Amino acid sequence: MELYVERKDKCKVIEIGDPRRLKKKFKKPKAPYNKERILEELEFLGRFGLRNKREFWKMRTILGNWRKLARESRTLSQEKAVEFQQELIKKLNKLGILGPEAEFEDILLLTVEDLLKRRLQTLVFEKGLASTVYEARQKIVHKHIVIGEKLINSPSYIVKRDEEDLIRFAPRSPFTQIKES
Repeated sequence: MELYVERKDKCKVIEIGDPRRLKKKFKKPKAPYNKERILEELEFLGRFGLRNKREFWKMRTILGNWRKLARESRTLSQEKAVEFQQELIKKLNKLGILGPEAEFEDILLLTVEDLLKRRLQTLVFEKGLASTVYEARQKIVHKHIVIGEKLINSPSYIVKRDEEDLIRFAPRSPFTQIKES
C-alpha cells in the first residue's frame, strides 16, 4: 500500500509500515573466515543458547561501544572525565555487569561473556526455571516468563540487578501450576 505525501511542491511516495531509518545494531567481523574466531563464536552460541551469530555480534558491539566511551572519557578535562566515568560505572553497576566496588579500569576489562550472563535467557536457565538454555529461550518467546509484572518475550533482554529476583513464571502460564505441585 502506498501513500502520497505532498511537501513544498514535492510529491513523495511512502510505503506504509516501512521504517524510516533502519540502522544495524551490530558490526560484522572484519575477517569473515577466521577459523579461531568462528570456533569461539560457536562456543558462545552453544553455551548461551544464542539463535545465530548476529545475536553474539550485537552483544559484542554493545560492549565495544561502552569500552569506546570509557577510552574517550580519558581525553576529557579532569572534572568532566571523573563525572562521566562515575556515570558509566553507575549505569553498568545498575545493569549488574560491574560489581559495587568496581573501578574505572574494570570497564576496559569487561568481556562479551559478562554481558551474555545478564541476558534474560541465561538467568532463567540459572534460576532453574528451565532445564536448558534452549528451553529457557522457548519459554521466554512463548510468554511464560515475567519480570515483576512485565511480560517480556525477548530472550536478549538485559536484566537489571534489581529485577533479577523478580524473574518468575507468568500467572497465566501452565508452568506456574507445575512448579507449585
